Amino acid sequence: MRTPKKSALRPTSRPADRRGDDEIWPRVTRELADDLSFDAPGRDRAGKPPFDEVARLREAGLPALLTPPGAGGRGADWRAGCAVIREISAADSSIGELLAHHYVLAWSARFLGGGEPPAPGASSHTAFEDGTAREGLLLGGGMEPTGTSGPESPATDIGRELSLTPTRGGHVLHGRRSFGSGVTVADRLVVGARCTETGNVLVVLVDPADPAVFVEAAAERVGQRLAGAGTVTFDQVRVDARRILGTLPRDEHAVAPFTTLAPLALRLLLVHVGLGIAEGALAEARDVSRATLAAPAALARVGAPDHTPGPEDPYLLLAYGELATAAHAAAAVVERATDALARGLAAGRALGVEDRADIAVLVAAAEAVTSRAAVRITTRILELVDTTAPADAPGGGPGFDRFWRNARALTAHSSPTHRLRDIGDHYLHGTRPGLRLLA
Repeated sequence: MRTPKKSALRPTSRPADRRGDDEIWPRVTRELADDLSFDAPGRDRAGKPPFDEVARLREAGLPALLTPPGAGGRGADWRAGCAVIREISAADSSIGELLAHHYVLAWSARFLGGGEPPAPGASSHTAFEDGTAREGLLLGGGMEPTGTSGPESPATDIGRELSLTPTRGGHVLHGRRSFGSGVTVADRLVVGARCTETGNVLVVLVDPADPAVFVEAAAERVGQRLAGAGTVTFDQVRVDARRILGTLPRDEHAVAPFTTLAPLALRLLLVHVGLGIAEGALAEARDVSRATLAAPAALARVGAPDHTPGPEDPYLLLAYGELATAAHAAAAVVERATDALARGLAAGRALGVEDRADIAVLVAAAEAVTSRAAVRITTRILELVDTTAPADAPGGGPGFDRFWRNARALTAHSSPTHRLRDIGDHYLHGTRPGLRLLA
């Protein structure tokens, strides 16, 4: 087991003692990341539902980071949220993905409101957000289309496997679908289902403890094993009107531009997960290489001198130089997309179609660059660690495959080809990405 960068102790201050300022959250996140990285290889091998990891997130106060101040909310902005996801993912990308989905779902009522202020007497998105923060809830589920993964998935595909039948006092939810993150440990589920009467998609809040809700953990996964993936069966679950967070009309052109930022927010947060994987793998490999090359035995190994790396080995330096540059380049593109999304979210109902299109293009560019960089870096890291670390080196070799597996699992359903095609169409012809709920 490798030595943690800092203390392996968990933060001891209570969430109620913290405020959402720019100074405290980087330190809190760094402490939690060090804690997670300390036992990440063992937890990855065990592959158990991440109940303990969720408890660590709660102890650090991170689930409430993006909710408004008051009632336990922290009030940090999306730039801070992205930074948290990136740092946590460098230590344990499964937990980064889990938290990323939670952040977007915690804003689901706000997204569905299209940035409009609540009507007099109507329940506002802040009531949902405050309740989530006050009760310390972790959200799982998703509003994304089921059965598709490409960028052409229309909003009308949402809830295809789930239906809501109107009844006195509410609706009845029925169906079954799989989710990639959070459902095995979530306190509440946020899901989209089609109303059998109107054809609109209603996004509802469901308690997984309901006896008519059945959650099955996903079978052993190649990567992202601790993200809480699973399949949920809803067997005639009663959903009263108070649990409806919002409506998505059948006509995608009637969806407000602000609402269509929801999928872009999730995609960008997952890009930060991928960037965190790349940076975490690179940093850990560097630490192992440094320790190995500094050991007296490293220069006295039996074998051909041409194949024994030393402190000045040009091929090793070249490899790290190329990988570090790839990570820096991806980070630059991701930061630009992050700034654009933060401005779009701040614009609210004033966000225009052209502004949303520009954000979509930048997010697509960040996805294309980062997915390739993450796979390349984590693949090459396996070779570097195998080259520079002897079999009995503490922390060397074993466990590094998790970065590659996690990168592959995270990017498997996001094709850079589709993203690059859309970027090229926008650049050459000025074509706007469609105002789908999930582009």
